[in-house]
Amino acid sequence: MTTDTDSSLVQTFDELADAAASEGMAAAADRLAQYFQSTEHYHELFDLRLLQARLDLGLPAILTKGLDDLEDPLRTQMEDRYLEACREVGHLLLADGRVREAWMYLRPVGDRPAVAAALEKLTADEGNTEQIVEVALYEGVHPRLGFELVLKNFGLCNAITTYDAQMHQRPRAERAEVAALLVRQIHGDLLRSLKEYVEKKQGKPPQETTIAGLVADRDWLFDDNEYHIDTSHLAAVVRFALVIDEPDILRLAVDLTEYGRRLSPMFQYPGQEPFADTYPTHAMFFRALLGEQVDEALDYFRGRADALADADQGSWAAEVYVALLSRLGRIDEAFEAAARLLAGARTSGFAPSVLELAQRSGNYARLLEISRQRGDLLGFVMGLAEQRRIDQN
Repeated sequence: MTTDTDSSLVQTFDELADAAASEGMAAAADRLAQYFQSTEHYHELFDLRLLQARLDLGLPAILTKGLDDLEDPLRTQMEDRYLEACREVGHLLLADGRVREAWMYLRPVGDRPAVAAALEKLTADEGNTEQIVEVALYEGVHPRLGFELVLKNFGLCNAITTYDAQMHQRPRAERAEVAALLVRQIHGDLLRSLKEYVEKKQGKPPQETTIAGLVADRDWLFDDNEYHIDTSHLAAVVRFALVIDEPDILRLAVDLTEYGRRLSPMFQYPGQEPFADTYPTHAMFFRALLGEQVDEALDYFRGRADALADADQGSWAAEVYVALLSRLGRIDEAFEAAARLLAGARTSGFAPSVLELAQRSGNYARLLEISRQRGDLLGFVMGLAEQRRIDQN
């Protein structure tokens, strides 16, 4: 006795045979593609697309050679068709919410903006959230979306740990997007916690709308080593905020430092120089980016960069100083500082390099001088090439 499924398959086999006999193999393959699409057999559809490519290119239906064994132009044509099939099947799987399977096909295509846009359209649920996080965050397709889901589903602690593990090698723009999420989250949590605590103590809701306002005249908030947020989370997020340029988020970060600097000394975790005194020095950096007390900040960070360079304590303090100059638009000063303090140093990428600053300043004559002084043949040739390109235009 045959089932309805068996009967349907028998009918499909017959239709494929009839199509091949009457219209040719291309028609039969098209009919099978329709069947795989309607039944959501997308992996089989991928194999079929490769079969269609082989038939179109006059290759055997059952190809025992690898692509590398084919001669050009056949190899290039098959590679193009392979990527087309990856793109088609990957997006079909993505639209179906099968994110991990989709990425298996879309990774070779390399079209990350399209995949990121498709991920935005998905509704995250219990069945696919971890898959979306895996592709968006761990595969680097859409870090901000990945972190939004981590915050929502796994909490701030998990998000902070993940940032430290995953984001330091990502472009600064991506790090800034994610750091902004974390600043907003912990600022909102702390502001809410403080308001609730003050209302409980005073019997009425406070009128202040900022953390700085809430703590300004309430030293009792910190009596007996009191705190109102995980202090290690606070220190970490303030540190992450160094990559942010957005003024509204920088103001939130400054607000966080106003709380942090009032904590008991036992919760004043020292940072890496030039941020040893964590909250006041981060506040100085953030305020300078907001155009406040700029000269004071530059004096401080220049002094720390010089002192630590003389003490041979690495390049981080110098990078901070160069980065601050650059982000303030003082490119010529940043260029000279980088040439003086970072020449030949292995840096973290927080500050623009000497080459980047030369390009932004347009001072290639100075780059040639610096390259000679450093014995940098490659930098010298780059400077010559850029100078010649400008002279010819």
